[in-house]
Amino acid sequence: MEAIDVAEGLVTALGVYLGLGLLFAVPFVWVGAGRVDSNAAGGTLGFRLLILPGSILLWPLLLRRWIGATGAPPIERNAHRDAAGEAVSAAAGAAAGDAAGGTHTGAAGSP
Repeated sequence: MEAIDVAEGLVTALGVYLGLGLLFAVPFVWVGAGRVDSNAAGGTLGFRLLILPGSILLWPLLLRRWIGATGAPPIERNAHRDAAGEAVSAAAGAAAGDAAGGTHTGAAGSP
């Protein structure tokens, strides 16, 4: 196998990927974007033209989002939100324990 064969294979694979991306992006830009994110439903022609190139390149990810679309953007998950969620859950659990007559320990080990 020569280097030219490898290069031709890569160019062909890239062409297929971009071709599939174009086939996906046109209906996605007009219909799917509004289903993935309800804020995009009323997008103008300019907005749709702006998201077309990104839709062509990122079509596998957008296809997965479109298949599982709920209309609302997903909630970002990161360390800060996880820590805040744990703190909120712990506070809610402590409040439920107080309401049930239970006790909990504070920061210094006091009830």
